[in-house]
Amino acid sequence: MLLLSVIAAFMIIMAACGSNSDSAANGGVEETGAAATSEVVIKASNWKFDQPEYRVKKGEPTKITLQSEEGSHGIASSDIDFKISGNDSKVLTFNNAGEFEIHCNVLCGTGHSQMIAKIIVE
Repeated sequence: MLLLSVIAAFMIIMAACGSNSDSAANGGVEETGAAATSEVVIKASNWKFDQPEYRVKKGEPTKITLQSEEGSHGIASSDIDFKISGNDSKVLTFNNAGEFEIHCNVLCGTGHSQMIAKIIVE
């Protein structure tokens, strides 16, 4: 009975430690099912975003919406782990403050490499 209790306790500890919800592993960003308390709309047209930077609050569920107004675009970041393609949105919680570069992740033509902006988490 003692051995069974030790094994059960070990399994509970390992399940907690092995959880995929550790936001530090993906740059501090979690995709949540929580209702968004704010929204950031990123508008993309051929070879540019509508703003050089977008601001979000640390720890606040934020709906990030991508609107492709001209051409086909997406957004991604090598600093933080998220991707949005086409005209879509995700509710994300940014748990780490800082500046994170985003870029278009859909090859969209000759100015594709210039499609860079920042998400600033305050």
